[in-house]
Formats: sequence, C-alpha cells, structure tokens
Amino acid sequence: MEIKKSGSTAVFAALGANILVAISKFIGFLLSGSAAMMNESIHSVVDCSNQILLLFGNQRAGRGQSDLHQFGEGRAKYFFSTIVATMLFFGGGALGVMEAFQKLIHPNHAVENPVIVLVILVFGILVEGSSLRVAFKEIGELNREKLPLFKFLKESRYSEILIIFTEDFCAVLGLILAIVGTILTMVTENPIFDALSGLLIGLMLMFASIFLAREFYSLMIGESVSSQDLTKIKTAFQRPEVKRLIDIKTVHLAPTEIMIAAKIDIADDFEEISYDVVNNIEADIRQNLSDKKAYIYIETDEYDPNYQQSKD
Repeated sequence: MEIKKSGSTAVFAALGANILVAISKFIGFLLSGSAAMMNESIHSVVDCSNQILLLFGNQRAGRGQSDLHQFGEGRAKYFFSTIVATMLFFGGGALGVMEAFQKLIHPNHAVENPVIVLVILVFGILVEGSSLRVAFKEIGELNREKLPLFKFLKESRYSEILIIFTEDFCAVLGLILAIVGTILTMVTENPIFDALSGLLIGLMLMFASIFLAREFYSLMIGESVSSQDLTKIKTAFQRPEVKRLIDIKTVHLAPTEIMIAAKIDIADDFEEISYDVVNNIEADIRQNLSDKKAYIYIETDEYDPNYQQSKD
C-alpha cells in the first residue's frame, strides 16, 4: 500500500516564495532604513531556515525501520518542527521586537524611499499569497472530514502543513502591517508608526511560535488518532465474533503511521478460529484507514468487570 506524503509541496512552495521575498525585503531595508522592513527581512530569512529544517526532517522521517528504531523515525518531523517553532520562529520574533523597540526609543529614525518600500511589500504579499494558496489546497486535500479550519489545524497530525500555514498567514498579515505602518509614516511624517508596525510583527511571530510549540509538544509526546479515525477503527470490531472490545489504545508514530493495541473478548462459538477473527479485524482496519500505515496488535482475553489495570 502506498501512503501519500502530504505537506512537502507546501514546504517547497513556501521556500521558493521566501527566498524571493527575503531578497526583495533586504533591498528595501537597505534603501529605506525601515524598522518594519527590517523585521520583515528577518522574518523571511527565518522562514527560509524553517523550510530547510522541515525538508531535512522529512528526509529523516523517510528512513525505514532499523534495529534501533523499529517503528521507523516518523516523529523526526515533529522534532524538527519543534525546533522551528521554539528556536527560529521565536528567535525571529524576539529579534524583531528588539529592533523595533530600539526604533521606538529613538523615534527620529528616517524612513527613506517609502514608495520603493511599498512596492516591495506589495510584491511580497503577491508571492506569499500564492504560497498560502498552496497551503490552503493541501489543507483541503487532507481535511476529508471538512472540519472548520482552526479545528482542523488543532487536530491535524501533519506538522509541516500546520507550520507552513501559520508561517504563510503570519507573513501576509505582517506585510499588511508593514504597509499600514509605512503609509502612516508617509502621511504623518512620524516614523513612530513604522516602529510600531515592526513591534506588532515581532509580537505576532512570538505568539505564533508559542501556539506551534504547544501543538508540537503534544505530537512529540504522542497523540492518539483523531475521533473520526477512532470510529473507523472501532467499526472493525463490531462483528458477531467479538463479544466485547475490552480496551483499545492508539498513538501516531508519524502523520500517516499509527500503532493500535487492542484487547478483545471473542464469542465462545468462535474461540477455535480466534486467529482468523483477528486477521479479519486487522484487514478491515487497514481498509478503513487506507491513507495510513497501521501497526496493529490485538490480544484475546476474557472480560472481567472487576479487573483493574495497574497504574504502576
């Protein structure tokens, strides 16, 4: 069974967009001295580093099983996504806030060539917007249950698409803030608006990094399958041969790899062919979750209502 690798298209699209935008923003900063443009330049360089790390994480996650990593290295995606969120993303925001704060302390800094700055920012919105559309397209392909966008992002186990979407969304919003700050500076001839827009961009990145870090921490620790997938799994146990599904545990080893451990009580009339029952259940689960690779471990037992599982 071939499992589709999702998220990489959005990563490549974001990397190409950010390289173009980073070059244009640095040119704009050198020509203008704009604090907002400086923050946007830092943002784009950080974003380029983000995509390189995500691609490296994808490469590591693609390694097969080994004696040391017997379930593969699928969670490498979550590890590198966490680095992006906590170090680079947060670092970019913190550097931007520091730079903008210096401009606020010295509000007499000049913003030169504001028209060139606006042209570069509009160019950035067009490029980043195209990358954001790619991310929306991949979300549409992955969101088979048609969940609301924010709920899908919260429940998704695809770390690449989560970070790329957040990154692209923040990039477009940051460019809009930079445009507003530049226009207000032009109209009022007061550079404090440029510094304030740069400060808001930096704070936005810091809040985004906190949101992403929380999500990736949960993924690294190990999240269960979604409620929709759990329903599909439990459906496979609903058959006359199974008297009771005693217990079931699931965990994502990677976005498209899961482990399922279950304990069942087989009906008395089918105990002699329990191995056939287990094999049929496994086949149904794999059919119901055809977009995922599943490691399935099913144990047969007698249901005891007084049994309490040890917490040690």
